Amino acid sequence: MPARLVRPSVPDRPTTAIARARSLFLDDAGVHGCAETSYLALAEAFGLTEVVSSAPAMALNGGVAYGGGICGAISGAALAVGLLAERRIADHQAAKRVARGLIAEAMDRFTERHGAVDCRDLIGMDLRAPGQHDAFMASDRWRVGCMAQIEGVLADLAPLADRSTWDAAVARLPV
Repeated sequence: MPARLVRPSVPDRPTTAIARARSLFLDDAGVHGCAETSYLALAEAFGLTEVVSSAPAMALNGGVAYGGGICGAISGAALAVGLLAERRIADHQAAKRVARGLIAEAMDRFTERHGAVDCRDLIGMDLRAPGQHDAFMASDRWRVGCMAQIEGVLADLAPLADRSTWDAAVARLPV
């Protein structure tokens, strides 16, 4: 069963978001993949009460449908940042520019930390190849590597919940 939105009640959004992500992603039931986890955890950190399900991020896990593209931690986060931008910026085109800029910066930081942004490069496997997803899950790489990637994205982006942090980040973006 998909997790429901839980609004954090403590001010340390990155820590709260990471704890929430760990509870979603590392759950033995295996319900939430990387994209779903980052989407829900950030939506909760941002107070996006309209987000009640991880469903919009379902097909983004493993680099979109296990295709090996952009890491799901980033793509799920992009959904949440887009929603936050839409909420805070009335002009749709301006909101899109800001959301793209913030995610581009997050992708650059992700690449600096992990050496790549594409899932296949990060995990060294083709999850669509026969038996590879099962082998990946059995390897526990997802519990360590993928969890670290989710945590990094959340640590970078959850502070945007604070309006002054948001304003400073937006002011840094190229026009």
